[in-house]
Amino acid sequence: MDIKQYMTSLGEKARQASRQLARADSNKKDMALNHIADGLLDSMPQLLAENAKDLKAGEERGLDAALLDRLALNEERIQGMAEGLRQIAALPDPIGAITDLNYRPSGIQVGKMRVPLGVIGIIYESRPNVTADAAALCLKSGNAAILRGGSEAQFSNQAIAFCIREGLEKAGLSADVVQVVETTDRDAVGELITMQKYVDVIVPRGGKGLIERISGNARVPVIKHLNGICHVYIDDKADKQKAIDIAFNAKTHRYGVCNAMETLLVAENIAAEVLPTLAEQYQNEGVELRCCAASKAILNGRDGLVDATEEDWDTEYLAPVLSIKVVGNMDQAIDHITTFSSGHTEAIVTEDYTRSRRFLAEVDSSSVMVNASTRFADGFEYGLGAEIGISTDKIHARGPVGLEGLTSQKFIVLGDGHIRQ
Repeated sequence: MDIKQYMTSLGEKARQASRQLARADSNKKDMALNHIADGLLDSMPQLLAENAKDLKAGEERGLDAALLDRLALNEERIQGMAEGLRQIAALPDPIGAITDLNYRPSGIQVGKMRVPLGVIGIIYESRPNVTADAAALCLKSGNAAILRGGSEAQFSNQAIAFCIREGLEKAGLSADVVQVVETTDRDAVGELITMQKYVDVIVPRGGKGLIERISGNARVPVIKHLNGICHVYIDDKADKQKAIDIAFNAKTHRYGVCNAMETLLVAENIAAEVLPTLAEQYQNEGVELRCCAASKAILNGRDGLVDATEEDWDTEYLAPVLSIKVVGNMDQAIDHITTFSSGHTEAIVTEDYTRSRRFLAEVDSSSVMVNASTRFADGFEYGLGAEIGISTDKIHARGPVGLEGLTSQKFIVLGDGHIRQ
């Protein structure tokens, strides 16, 4: 197979399909989403059979248990994929919405209309459910999509792709609206991220290594986040029970997610009151604590503490490991966050309104929270529906990227024979 020719063909078809999709109304897009959901449920035996092939190949390749779990489909997960599609179908369609329409002194009206980005390339690993999620979000937001899943999920992804094509055609849309790359050749990714003529945006989903490679080599704009080094700062004006509950939840609710807390910052005036209780709760959950000198001194006598290194402050663990640092005040906390944060999510726990407002203003991350767990940094929790990922860039899409994040705006001008004088 000539990879360049194959990918160019996908790009040409995607660009053509994007023009057709731009003319489709909301009912047609929603009809397609519901047909795809029906197809996933009707094809459950085939999906499970194809997924079994991927799981067997993964075991033979020595994939670890966590990767195999992300790769696995079962009846509940397939039902969840179908339900996710129906939820996206039920969301308001952002395309065509006109905002900020105002009369100018000349008599013309100037406003903004929300429009699709065009063609979105999505590169992802492991989870086959991303194929359905990504297809649905792109379809609803009026974008054609070229999806390139990981080779470990090739059979599963192609089985899901069949359901997507059928659903699109049943709704009277081109099957080329969503194309799943059929080859596992890595050169396909290199072509996709440089196809400026056909692809408008690339969205990588996966590990830090994948995203760094894509970002470094892409000639197409990339919506990305490299990692999630999230902080919770417990201020000395915090409610102690709130602080304990939030800091515990932010770390232990789930470990392998990008919005889990990786570093806990505690003001020195309250550290001795909250750290012993928190340390006990963490260690009961099997969390390894990597402590600065001050926090280790407060927890003196507790077994299992590890001395934190400079590298720890710059590490996304995605595991039951937590760095703890005692800081003098909020200034020091913000300095630490500014130095080590990945720009994902930070939280302050405080009852002081002025400090909370200052934290919101000065901490420059895609989500900044007051008296809430970092685990809320999520598209569903924000009321956006499903998300394609979380962007830590400062481009048009920042934070959880849902339907609106996959669109742009253009200026529209309404006149009645107006000419410029």
